Amino acid sequence: MKLLRRQFLHLAAGAAALPAVSRIASAQTYPSRPVRVIVPFAPGGPTDILARLIAQKLSEHFGKQFYVENIGGAGGNVGMGQGAKAAPDGYTILVAGTPMVINPTLYERVPFDPYKDFDPVTLAVTSPEVLSVNPSLPVQSVKDLVAFIKAHPGKYTFASPGTGTPGHLVGELFRLSLGLDLVHIPFNSAGLAIGSTVAGHTPIAFTTPPPVVPQVKEGKLRALAVASKTRLQALPDVPTMAEAGYPDIEGEAWFAVIVPARTPKEIIALLHGEIVKIIARRVCRAIQDRSREMGKGHSRGGHQSAVRLTA
Repeated sequence: MKLLRRQFLHLAAGAAALPAVSRIASAQTYPSRPVRVIVPFAPGGPTDILARLIAQKLSEHFGKQFYVENIGGAGGNVGMGQGAKAAPDGYTILVAGTPMVINPTLYERVPFDPYKDFDPVTLAVTSPEVLSVNPSLPVQSVKDLVAFIKAHPGKYTFASPGTGTPGHLVGELFRLSLGLDLVHIPFNSAGLAIGSTVAGHTPIAFTTPPPVVPQVKEGKLRALAVASKTRLQALPDVPTMAEAGYPDIEGEAWFAVIVPARTPKEIIALLHGEIVKIIARRVCRAIQDRSREMGKGHSRGGHQSAVRLTA
């Protein structure tokens, strides 16, 4: 996953290097009508949350509506396929993620080419995966969960935002490396996956933090571990997988803004500049707010926010 992230950053680097004169010229003519923002997942997940934040602020900045359209299905393939076929005129943008480059290796056929059908605008944020369970499971740690699943082979399932998503892959790494008889249930978004886990239908979940944290704080879910090197500021008492005794289980998701290939470079540069400012302001503010809530009493090693700024 880290290699794929570096490849995306390399592709996106050129967008920031266009002359300022071109950006000024674009600002005078774009956008002249509403802009569609495709999210290739159902509402409620981290991709959707990020897209709505970006769309709201772009609407305020440009004075034209940037509206989110959720097109879920097939682990993001349906929405990304529609985005790939859209006119490259700047009036369709996509907020996509790791499945954009993973899905072609998992599906026999996908309706897009991640390298030929899209141009990058920016890599926005990265976020680790969280292992959470329904409180009805009699487990308090990852080791408890592993022992519990081994004692009840074939009886339990884990939810993810969809086939090929980082949550799915980290869940499969967990299952295969520990020899667990555990069934994967894919959903069309992290929000739907967490909703199923809260309801107890799929009592185990691997997703990014945004849909998990509120449920943990309300006692509707129990977070057992974070699949990253450091703990989350939003869940400071939840150990990393390494701290829980499983250092080889690690994974993160990244979220990017892309456009159909051959979209004018001036428009890409204009979007890049504004989205970077939006993400920087909002993520820094979220980190500051979270730090104030936590106080200064934590000393269990490094912490990170629920998402990490990369734009």
